Amino acid sequence: MIQRLSHTTVFVTDQDAARDFYVNKLGFEIRDDQMMGEFRWLTVGPKGQPDLRIVLMKLAPFGHMDAESAETMKKLQEKGVFGAGVFETADCQKTYEELVARGVEFVAPPEKKFYGTEAIFRDNSGNWFSLTEHK
Repeated sequence: MIQRLSHTTVFVTDQDAARDFYVNKLGFEIRDDQMMGEFRWLTVGPKGQPDLRIVLMKLAPFGHMDAESAETMKKLQEKGVFGAGVFETADCQKTYEELVARGVEFVAPPEKKFYGTEAIFRDNSGNWFSLTEHK
């Protein structure tokens, strides 16, 4: 029986820039940053959720990812096609203001929805996320 999600992958164009964005703009902690041969294993996570590792995976040919697929994904990512998840917050407006002050690009400001208040932002690779305060 599946019990929980421990790791999830977000493809990024530059791991150093992504590390800076997720740590210094979003306030996440570094969980792992190790070289495994030519492969860099870089994970981060929200401080309040120590059992989750977000793998910041360089979008490049590697393993199952061939060069053509990596290039196609990169073009789609640049268009802002990929939604990577939902980050929860207790106060969407306050968190929105804090993140804007740190330079995070928001696609949509906080807006009341049937499920709570939501704002949409992009990371520095073009992935978009929902910032949500549930009712």
